[in-house]
Amino acid sequence: MTATRSSLTLLAALASLLVSEPAAAAPLAHREVLPNGIVLLVAERPAVPIVAVRVLMRAGAVYDPADRAGLANLTGAVLTRGTAKRTGPELDSAIEFVGGSLQAGAGRDGLTVSLTAQKKDMTLGLDLVSEVVLSPTLPDGEVTRKVAEIGAAIKRSDEDPGTVAARALGRLVFQGHPYGFPVEGTRESVARLTRDDVVNFYRGHARPDTTVIAVVGAVTVDEARREIMARFGSWVRPTASLPSVASATASASAREETVKRELTQTTIMFGRQAVLQTDPDYFPLAVASYVLGGGSASRLYTRVREESGLAYSVYSWFSPWRYGSSFAVSAQTRTAEAPKVVAMIREELARMGRELVGDRELALAKQYLIGSFPLRLDTSGKVADFLVAVEDRGLGLDYADRYKERIAKVTAADVQRVAVKYFPPTSFDLVIVGETK
Repeated sequence: MTATRSSLTLLAALASLLVSEPAAAAPLAHREVLPNGIVLLVAERPAVPIVAVRVLMRAGAVYDPADRAGLANLTGAVLTRGTAKRTGPELDSAIEFVGGSLQAGAGRDGLTVSLTAQKKDMTLGLDLVSEVVLSPTLPDGEVTRKVAEIGAAIKRSDEDPGTVAARALGRLVFQGHPYGFPVEGTRESVARLTRDDVVNFYRGHARPDTTVIAVVGAVTVDEARREIMARFGSWVRPTASLPSVASATASASAREETVKRELTQTTIMFGRQAVLQTDPDYFPLAVASYVLGGGSASRLYTRVREESGLAYSVYSWFSPWRYGSSFAVSAQTRTAEAPKVVAMIREELARMGRELVGDRELALAKQYLIGSFPLRLDTSGKVADFLVAVEDRGLGLDYADRYKERIAKVTAADVQRVAVKYFPPTSFDLVIVGETK
């Protein structure tokens, strides 16, 4: 389905409003560094009687030991299952009684504790957050139970061709780097994890000088500072430095891997390393990705699905993290048609660098990227997530404005330039999951 003229007009109008915001717009949040090194970010939203809090610690899967993949994920899973003052069920009851939410989980780069509560219950919510962060008991029984749950989930996901392809592609794209391992680990690595592993990991990585706390909602900066200092001000900064993580580096040559499965359709996944969000190439690359496979008007969707009817789904996406990033293209098709789809994707990748994108393609991509950006910030929880992410990646609190400004300035020549650099078909690793013909 292609965009109609009215929808393009609406997007253009919205984009115009967004990029014409005053250069001196108020910052998204207040930022300060507390005496023990915690970065405190506060966004006042007085009209919303909800407070969202995010505590991001540099304790993600990138820090998993090589033989303990999934350790950060397991740590996040058991973090809210008991503290020095309350059991896991007592934590659940306390936050549920006031209609709030308290969760924890780990991603590639960090471990996050998330709180959402009404303003009147903020004191209780912050008490629970501080208990979880500063005095978790990480019970042995909960570790054992979560190990079994995670192992079972990994086993089930092994039946999903898309997950199998993504894991295989990660190994190829990030060979020799922690990003090459799945965040959840493998069945073998998770089965080896113990409570001692979890305790040692958390003690070694939960520290104030690598922690970001965002408070968003019906709260003032002074109030947020006072409440956070009362609970986290005495958290002592360790003298030892946190182990460093090397940035991901691409391998010299692309590789291909086929995972044989008896299936009626084949999953195809191309991938390669790309750039960090701090790189100027990020913005034209985001536009290029949308033109190539970002929506129902993209080149891949139009050619492979609409015109040729060869794919059930086909799309591209860009995944930036702290120490590296990836660009990927994925498609699902009938097994007999897989070679044709692989060839078409390669042809479209090459064409991006060979020809300038059209005015309409460029305008649609920019309008979508700019117009959809506010949806990332339409709730207090999303704002809190955004704040800790831009802080952790060093993007600055003006990133939302800079993103829209930089996307708006991308030209067709910019798109072609980054496509020449990042889209050569021979630079992509390739994974195929299915029955080979």
